[in-house]
Amino acid sequence: MIIEPRIRGFICLTAHPAGCAAHVRQEIDVVRAGGPIEGPKRVLVLGCSGGYGLASRIVAAFGCGAATVGVSFEKPPAETKTATAGWYNNLAFEREAAAAGLKAVTLDGDAFSDEMKARTVEAIRDLVGQVDMVVYSMAAPVRTDPRTGETHRSAIKPLGAPVQVKTLNTDKGEVYETELQPATDAESAATVKVMGGEDWELWIDALQRGGVLADGFTTLAYTYIGSELTWPIYWKATLGKAKEDLDRAAGAIRKAHGDNAARVVSLKAVVTQASSAIPVVPLYGVVLFKVMKEQGLHEGCIEQIDRLFRTRLAPGADPALDNAGRIRMDDWELSTPVQDEVKRRWPLVTTQTLGELADLPAFRSDFLKIFGFGLSGVDYAADLDPRELPPEPSSQA
Repeated sequence: MIIEPRIRGFICLTAHPAGCAAHVRQEIDVVRAGGPIEGPKRVLVLGCSGGYGLASRIVAAFGCGAATVGVSFEKPPAETKTATAGWYNNLAFEREAAAAGLKAVTLDGDAFSDEMKARTVEAIRDLVGQVDMVVYSMAAPVRTDPRTGETHRSAIKPLGAPVQVKTLNTDKGEVYETELQPATDAESAATVKVMGGEDWELWIDALQRGGVLADGFTTLAYTYIGSELTWPIYWKATLGKAKEDLDRAAGAIRKAHGDNAARVVSLKAVVTQASSAIPVVPLYGVVLFKVMKEQGLHEGCIEQIDRLFRTRLAPGADPALDNAGRIRMDDWELSTPVQDEVKRRWPLVTTQTLGELADLPAFRSDFLKIFGFGLSGVDYAADLDPRELPPEPSSQA
């Protein structure tokens, strides 16, 4: 079949196998261009199939030379229907890892479940015995608590009172204002249950009980704090409450396993399917990315995680912790020159001035690349079987 992007609202319903493979190879090439990294050799990545999780697995493997175990929940393909992009990303990663002589195994299923935790413990034992690093990069709107069986659904809403926000319809290219209603106490609590630190703690407990955590292991969980422009719907909203719970969980893990065992890493804004649906965030992103590009500071997922491993996690590196003990990789985004310029442009951005003050075409391009579309060197007119990756050359030089 000829595979084309099918977009409905904020969701792309198709993914391109060859394009996803090309995207994975491009990210591998970025890491290899920077040279070897001194770092962990046995790594578990929870949420490994895209975004910052996939980038972490690529940097660990192709930068540090690590054996990796990945966990994600993907939808497989059918004869006339594509898989999710993450399904193809995982296949492409494993193919490239095998070509480079790197051990890798990927497990597919509900990472919130006890069953997946048990499967992962066995996979670690079989592949490498123990892991030195656990990366928690989960992104899901729903979680079933394995202890109670109750299913919780997150709600991306402000707290306390309605808020008026400026946002962007990325499909139509229209800037407009909208009023967001506040979350109930139950919605806020459910968001913490889904996106907070409880499951991170359960993973570390399960891995410890299974005997697969090496002495001196490190675990990272990724968060986003952002600019005050996004705080009404992010840091000072239900999402912020969930992110605060990650800080609580990090402290609990450090108390149980040592001062350096767990760190929350605050990362910069990037284009993801989830962020495209959050009010304010797309408009902030298109302005921010243009400003950061103009100032030579823009990073995608792979550049951000590559810098994390090279400059904050390598032996002897200064992690540059903030007052809450987080590693701040959003330092370039939140620098004064960047934020001053974003804030200057913010009240000036309208549908008419969007092209001058922001970069919507690049945002749309980055969004499509998540699903394997718009990559150079890919034949998008080719007739493909969506159930497999087409044969392509390894990125290994």
